[in-house]
Amino acid sequence: MNDETRDSIRSNAKYLRQVRPIDPEEICEYVDGQPHPAVVRRVLREEAFDLGLVEREDGTFEPIGDEPPSPAFEGVDALPPEHVRRLEDLLVEREGVGWPDGETGDRLRERIRAIKERYLQQQPVEYDDLTALAYAIYHLPDYYAVTQYVIADLLSDGLLDRQIRVLDVGAGVGGPALGLLDLLGEECLVDYHAVEPSAAADVLGAMLETTPASVQTTIHRTTVESFEPDDQFDLVVCANVLNELDEPASVVERALDWLAPAGSLAAIEPADRNTAIGLREIERAVADDGPATVYGPTVRLWPHESPTSESWSFDVRPDIDVPPFQRRLDEGASGPDHQPGEFVNVDVQYAYSILRTDGRTAIDARGNRSQVAKMAEADSYVTDRINLLGVKLSGDLTEAGNPLYLIGDGSQSTDHFAVLTEESILNEDLRGAAYGDLLLFENALVLWNDDEGAYNVVVDGETVVDRVPA
Repeated sequence: MNDETRDSIRSNAKYLRQVRPIDPEEICEYVDGQPHPAVVRRVLREEAFDLGLVEREDGTFEPIGDEPPSPAFEGVDALPPEHVRRLEDLLVEREGVGWPDGETGDRLRERIRAIKERYLQQQPVEYDDLTALAYAIYHLPDYYAVTQYVIADLLSDGLLDRQIRVLDVGAGVGGPALGLLDLLGEECLVDYHAVEPSAAADVLGAMLETTPASVQTTIHRTTVESFEPDDQFDLVVCANVLNELDEPASVVERALDWLAPAGSLAAIEPADRNTAIGLREIERAVADDGPATVYGPTVRLWPHESPTSESWSFDVRPDIDVPPFQRRLDEGASGPDHQPGEFVNVDVQYAYSILRTDGRTAIDARGNRSQVAKMAEADSYVTDRINLLGVKLSGDLTEAGNPLYLIGDGSQSTDHFAVLTEESILNEDLRGAAYGDLLLFENALVLWNDDEGAYNVVVDGETVVDRVPA
């Protein structure tokens, strides 16, 4: 097929899309040489994103529509069965039917142990075929869930359209990709690009084989440092990769240049202390001294102020069900060093940052000295009762005793924790607010906690806490 034929098919599709659903059997009659309808259908599929077309079940094509996507999202209970089956099929293809048992199972278990140990030592993981499979078994399900929670917030805020170009930096074995594409669903046209230089790209490619016709996928087997995009992206995802890079802030700055004017960059890291705090350091490098604005969750509520506190901030969601492949690998383990559950990973805990270049933030409210105190000036109001604005940046951090929550206003040089010492109907929003919600504290007592080197914002029976609408 020559370029003239392709251009003619495109031109006819552009005209007919304004009139009626596009039927390949009709278009072939208008094109010189009358190509077979199957050829026309293939061209329409290849050009669907640029033409803004989705393929219907009857084989015709229609415009995607202008209304923003609104998929129903009520959380993630488990990795969907179709992805479980695909990964299990891949394990059988690569390692045989008895992959969880015998020598093969032992190799996978030892590789997972090695991955976990290198992670604890903050050392990079070198990927070969076996490492990629082990990583998929242990991490694909929780990364799937985490990505859905983060992207669902962007959807609910109206930050993504039905036609979207996505760049997945350090895409790994596909957990973030599958979570994102499942969430967007077939009501969206997605031009998905992955940057992944390692053997993990082979697993990623296999997991993406069953994506719907509304999704175009391209895997770039190169490093992000060498990647040069042809166009801008509406969403850039950096999931569980920044902590493995030598110059993560520089990579994020480059990725921000690849954003469309109204695009978002979602940086996601595990919730452990090193990676979560490291993410905040990257965030500050590109937002407080660079080109970006923090959309959320750590919104700067005071103009010209930047936080310097430690800010170990992360969100926690309900555990997902144990995937069958994790259960099988765990049940096949033996030996004195094995603890049941060693190869099960269903925790959904993560730190994230949404960055933009258009100045937009998830919270419009800003601090006003005549109404609220600034956390940067905490030394001046210790032992005083004050009014304070703060973003809720954790769940309850205690296992027993008074509930404790990290809060921040973007100016703090030292961590602030809201301590709920006496619950009442007046302060119930502190416990009920979600991660990233803005709270107004009235008549809260501020004390210095010498043991923790932090400020406690004491919420007692005299304190009112209200959630502030975004």
